[in-house]
Amino acid sequence: MTNVLTYGTFDILHYGHIRLLQRAAALGDHLVVAISTDEFNAVKHKQSYYPYAVRKEMLEAIRYVDEVIPERDWGQKVDDVKRHHIDIVVMGDDWRGDEHFEALKAYCEVVYLPRTSGISTTQLKGDIDAGEAAIHPDD
Repeated sequence: MTNVLTYGTFDILHYGHIRLLQRAAALGDHLVVAISTDEFNAVKHKQSYYPYAVRKEMLEAIRYVDEVIPERDWGQKVDDVKRHHIDIVVMGDDWRGDEHFEALKAYCEVVYLPRTSGISTTQLKGDIDAGEAAIHPDD
């Protein structure tokens, strides 16, 4: 069995997130998603629209996700890999070269997937604030 792990905040869930989860799940048999707790987000100077418990509930409802765990700090990644017997860590390619993920190569494979073009949580928040029309994934 191949275990896959990814990390994220998954604040305002959108089709880019779903596509990332779908592609990550396709790399193995069991997908673990570590989502940033509200406390960890505060350390990163981020604030989520939805609290941790709601984001966890939403991710648990997605068919590609087998398990959701909390991400409480930057330093837990090696322990997560060991504890959950992770074979592959998957992240968006905007994280390529980041020390937190590159260090995991000593313990498992690290795969960087291309981001879904035309969508991001930051963009969505800006569009909503500006009163922009919805983005359609096939446009």
